[in-house]
Amino acid sequence: MCASPVRRCAWPVLLLLAGFVLGGSLLAQRQRGYGGGQIYVPPGTTVTRELGSRSTGTPEWLNPVGFKGDVFTFVRLRYDAAPRPLDGGRGGWTTDCPDADLNLSYRLKEMTSLQVDPDGRMLRATDPELQQYPFLFASAPGAMGLTDAEIVALRHYLLNGGFMLMSDFGGEQEWQHVERLFREILPDSHFEELPIEHPLYHCVFDIREKAQVPNIHVGLKIPNTVIHHRVIFDAKGRIMVMGLHNSDDSDGWEREGEDHDYFKNYSEKIAYPLAINIIFYAMTH
Repeated sequence: MCASPVRRCAWPVLLLLAGFVLGGSLLAQRQRGYGGGQIYVPPGTTVTRELGSRSTGTPEWLNPVGFKGDVFTFVRLRYDAAPRPLDGGRGGWTTDCPDADLNLSYRLKEMTSLQVDPDGRMLRATDPELQQYPFLFASAPGAMGLTDAEIVALRHYLLNGGFMLMSDFGGEQEWQHVERLFREILPDSHFEELPIEHPLYHCVFDIREKAQVPNIHVGLKIPNTVIHHRVIFDAKGRIMVMGLHNSDDSDGWEREGEDHDYFKNYSEKIAYPLAINIIFYAMTH
């Protein structure tokens, strides 16, 4: 176990919304851009906003004086320290970065009373700074490779209060890779399907089905497939890990300004409500 537990921020439970209304009322739709797959991130770069934008720009904001430390920070897992696994899938750790991270952070700020870090972080599992943040996002985990040290560090992070969300992976091969990897990370635990009746789906928005967010250019990559939301619980019943399998939810965050229909049908209706529910539930339980 780690010497110190993951530091959790104070989460106010008062919400600022009566319903989910996005678009012009909160953030005007921006002009089409060119987001996409992986990008090069120089070694030592840990602040997400330093990467600029690959889509249509990201909102900027400042928190009130005194809230610099007591904020929610979107942290992306950097996993390029290990070779790409031979059985790995498409994508990589920078997929949909930085726009997905910063757009979702902004939506959290707008749709809840939470103070949110406007910059975001990109950290390896072995970075000591990770212990300051209770939330960790991994993109394209079907392509994830971790060193032995990163496996141990991620195990300690999760067992000491950290929460990890995974998105943008699909198909049986990618799922099998993730499952094998987590047998190393958390050998005494296992994934199980989270039922739609679970309180997570009803804590902020009332989510009644597990719906697919398609890639904006490809469309429904895996038609008629089953959307899985699989989780790993700790010994006390806390959700440590959640994987959104067969869906590209982070595209819904990244590409919200590129196409009005995509925004209305997928970002607004699926990707943002689910992400906000997940983060709110994970940080309060």
